[in-house]
Amino acid sequence: MEADMGQVIQFVSKSERERIRLIQEARAIYDSIFPPADASERQDAATISRAAGSDVGNLA
Repeated sequence: MEADMGQVIQFVSKSERERIRLIQEARAIYDSIFPPADASERQDAATISRAAGSDVGNLA
């Protein structure tokens, strides 16, 4: 088996993996309660949220 010398491996700490897992779990729960709107509606809401200086809803 040949090693690919162009491949880069990035270290991700255990705490960072846990943070990502919790965010994904929270997003899944939120989406199960409040189903995501049409993609264009979500984009509009994100634009309005940023314009208002809020980061609410941007968990990813």
